[in-house]
Amino acid sequence: MNMREYRPEDLEQVMAIADTAWRPIRQMSREALGDAIADILNPEGDAKSKGLQVKWQIDSGKYGIAVCEHEGKLAGFITWSIAGVMGEICNNGALKSTGLKGIGQTMYRYVFDEFRKAGVKVVRVTTGLDWAHAAARRAYERAGFKKHLDSTTYYMELE
Repeated sequence: MNMREYRPEDLEQVMAIADTAWRPIRQMSREALGDAIADILNPEGDAKSKGLQVKWQIDSGKYGIAVCEHEGKLAGFITWSIAGVMGEICNNGALKSTGLKGIGQTMYRYVFDEFRKAGVKVVRVTTGLDWAHAAARRAYERAGFKKHLDSTTYYMELE
């Protein structure tokens, strides 16, 4: 596996990885919030909403993005932002179908190096506390994240 900078010709594959990786998260979200709220949060539909969000990040030019390759094929992607001495891992996902272990850790090490070069002192990442984010939580803990603040986001439909 190797990391490299994102290229515009990667967009379609990156979007597909994002949509595939977020499938269980979108399912969980829809089950928890119901159709009315889920449809408002993802008006493009659950199947392609995360890919479109990642595309927006790329198009904005405000985020770093890199891809993980294995044997010339994309296996994952990661986006990040830097604000002063704070670095944030944003969207990232890997294709489980590759059967490869360590894609996430490879991507995190790459971004940590980018943060160090930029003088970042603190790194944060936000993830859910639900069953659909369990693998992400384990991956972040393996990468070295130990300190965290718990929070809850509430939703309510107005009538």
